[in-house]
Amino acid sequence: MGRPLFYEILEKPATSCFIGICTAIWFIIQKKNIGYSHVGLSYETAVEGHHWRIITSAFSHISVLHLVFNMSALWSLGIVEQLGRMGMGVAYYLHYTLVLIVLSGVLVLGMYHLLVQRFKLEYFRRVTAVGYSCVVFGWMTILSVKQPSSKLELFGFLSLPISFAPFESLIFTSIIVPQASFLGHLSGIIVGYSVAWGLIHGMNNFWALTMLGWIVVIFVFSLKRSGAYDFNFLEIESVTDPSFPSIRFIGNSRSLQMSMIPVEGAELV
Repeated sequence: MGRPLFYEILEKPATSCFIGICTAIWFIIQKKNIGYSHVGLSYETAVEGHHWRIITSAFSHISVLHLVFNMSALWSLGIVEQLGRMGMGVAYYLHYTLVLIVLSGVLVLGMYHLLVQRFKLEYFRRVTAVGYSCVVFGWMTILSVKQPSSKLELFGFLSLPISFAPFESLIFTSIIVPQASFLGHLSGIIVGYSVAWGLIHGMNNFWALTMLGWIVVIFVFSLKRSGAYDFNFLEIESVTDPSFPSIRFIGNSRSLQMSMIPVEGAELV
């Protein structure tokens, strides 16, 4: 018999909080019928000054399937909080989650810029990415280097060796969610290796709070500059025309119907 969930939550407080935040934001998105194009990250919106999308895109999920996959993986990766003896722990988890959110978003924009300006691939000007996968893939990568004997548990029954988890998960995600963003996942893996190999290091409470402070300042400034500071971006049209994979229950709890219809220009990360 497994341990009660309450004790698991106490051992993974930061992970539990992030899962709660992502789930609450998903609920708000569904409740208000918010479109991915109003919270997601794209090269075009970044050029227009919507830099706050780096943050909102990371915590936003339009599809419940996408949310469940990311949160299931994130829960398993919460083992980082319990590895204080190996130089990790809760503080390490919080510090480098902040790094993964910001740097993976910046790296995605850099890739878009290169593809648009250098290779003239205009498609990537409007591709919009949403999801927490950048952070999830980053932590998979960090654990694959620092704790290669660990296992990644998905959905409570699928177990993957952590040493290959980033690439196995990339293939698995691409199969079940065709719109999964290769560049988004790749950016998380690159930043993850940078952290694990010590190329990015030295984060402590001072630098984390400093970084968080600058994020808040830039977030508010870009909201005001882009004209979204009055939060009118929350009053937008419905996206219930299946833009993303969606799951709905009909009849009773045993009857499940799934719709997966891709929409051009949208990517899940």
